[in-house]
Amino acid sequence: MTAPAAQLWFGTTVHRRETPFVRRFSHRVAMLEVDIDRLAEADALSRLFAVDRGAAISFRQADHGSRDKALPLRAWAEERFGEIGVQLDGGAIRLISFPRVLGIGFAPISVWLGHGPDGNLRGVIYEVHNTFGETHTYVSAFDPAHARAVTEKEFFVSPFFDVDGGYRFTLRPPPTDQGGGRMSLVVENMGAEGRAHMAALTVRATALSSPAILRWLVAMPISGLGVLIAIHWQAFRLFLKGAKYRVKPEQRLKRTTLIRREEKDAGGDEDLRKRA
Repeated sequence: MTAPAAQLWFGTTVHRRETPFVRRFSHRVAMLEVDIDRLAEADALSRLFAVDRGAAISFRQADHGSRDKALPLRAWAEERFGEIGVQLDGGAIRLISFPRVLGIGFAPISVWLGHGPDGNLRGVIYEVHNTFGETHTYVSAFDPAHARAVTEKEFFVSPFFDVDGGYRFTLRPPPTDQGGGRMSLVVENMGAEGRAHMAALTVRATALSSPAILRWLVAMPISGLGVLIAIHWQAFRLFLKGAKYRVKPEQRLKRTTLIRREEKDAGGDEDLRKRA
């Protein structure tokens, strides 16, 4: 079975702050997955969806990777995977992110799934954006026996957290590259005193079609702008609760961080969500 050129993902994200006070919130999310080598095919799936042009839901190549048309998405991704020793040998690269809705969109995180020719997942790129227009990538080889991986924090994401400590990623990817299924991702913000914040994403795949997009627009008509609104609204509530505000530093020159496997992979995303 060949995966579709594009599909939709619907689900929920849960955030929990644990220091210096506890705060938890959740909201629905809608995402898009594309095979970066089959964008023309994806563009033809629905009149309400478009690649690199205006539509109800759209994917713009310039929102991802190098943001330079001189370096195609695949070349950019292969360079990142190569930095950690992952070779795809021509296998599919599928990108799951937040698309533009009515021309507006913001993707706090995008997940690049790099597969081998056999369809098995070999590597993952977490492309992170902040609301200041900056981006950073965290790159990992994928081992299904060790779903959890750790790395140093290198990028300013929130004015309520310092750029120190590290992240712990726990990814349960969709089944190979055949389309459909379920995906979950947990990102833990780890400080000197333990976990300071946790963000969990759980989504299920749906075929990309005009009826599915219409249902999306009816249920979440401002979902493109809604991501930005939710981020700023939660930041405002943290400020009212007394969270310390940090002035954004200059972005570090290092733009790619390599993730290492956590040897003791105790628990998993189900356990983390229960703790949330």
